[in-house]
Amino acid sequence: MERVEERVGLERMLDWYRRMVLVRRFEEQTERSFRRGKIGGYLHVYIGQEAVATGFLDAIREDDIFFASYRDHAHALLRGTDPRAVMAELYGKVTGVAKGKGGSMHLVDVARGFYGGYGIVGGHLPLAVGAAYALRYQGTDRICLCFFGDGAVNSGAFHEAANLAGLWGKEGMCPVVFVIENNQYGMGTSVERASAVPNLARRFDAYAIPNERCDGMDVVAVYEVARRVVEEVRRTGRPYGVEAVTYRFSGHGAADLFQSYRTKEEVERWRQRDPILLLEQQLREWGVLDDARKAEIHAWAEGLVEEAVAFAEQSPEPPPEELYTDVYGADP
Repeated sequence: MERVEERVGLERMLDWYRRMVLVRRFEEQTERSFRRGKIGGYLHVYIGQEAVATGFLDAIREDDIFFASYRDHAHALLRGTDPRAVMAELYGKVTGVAKGKGGSMHLVDVARGFYGGYGIVGGHLPLAVGAAYALRYQGTDRICLCFFGDGAVNSGAFHEAANLAGLWGKEGMCPVVFVIENNQYGMGTSVERASAVPNLARRFDAYAIPNERCDGMDVVAVYEVARRVVEEVRRTGRPYGVEAVTYRFSGHGAADLFQSYRTKEEVERWRQRDPILLLEQQLREWGVLDDARKAEIHAWAEGLVEEAVAFAEQSPEPPPEELYTDVYGADP
């Protein structure tokens, strides 16, 4: 049987490490910028969940598309969006990916197949299902990923979208991969207190959608599931559901300071399985990462983040007339 490093490739795994470190450093900086009053609106970071988006986004093609929830910075960065444009958007500057009008929860990069982060919990699921149908209706073999959190599973939009996906999938007309990023808490309520069926992947059974769970802290495990599932969905045109069991180390949002709903001991237990730490340990065992290379990668990531902050700081704010661009029915 092929070993993991042979199936996946050491260079690919080292690239994952680089990108996951970049995401971590970027997110840590956004928390600091938010507390300095530089980032308006609200802020949700991805610290602890990096393996999920890394594994899935590396398993799709350049012409595939994806949707995300409001915890969306990592998805944009991992798809190749310029960190400067992402940071500028968080700062509300005109050089941002949405010209400073979307902010943290509404990043977008259509050129790279990213059809947006969405602030309404579960609101993007019907959109992703419709987009997946359109891809197959156009006669292509492109697929759609739809990332959302455990809290969205209890929304009506989830059930409506899953039902349509199941129906259209019977005809091979809905190539969507539902990715539940189960980080254990919907805001401050644990999955066990919110869901009668804590195994969230089983929710798809009601809609004739095949499903499974994976270890969302292990990027190799995520990627191997993602690659297999994406290939199947591309071939069949049928939907598939994956629950990635992960954990967020930071609070739900930037204002969630005290986190009285969980203990410090619980967070520390999960930190022992930090996705970056797990991957680092594997790479060290295989001899492709040492202290010098690690320092080089971290310095590279920190440099990009510093450059992104400087760019955001120096960029202009949107002019008043920008209110009337890229909107429907504007009448200046």
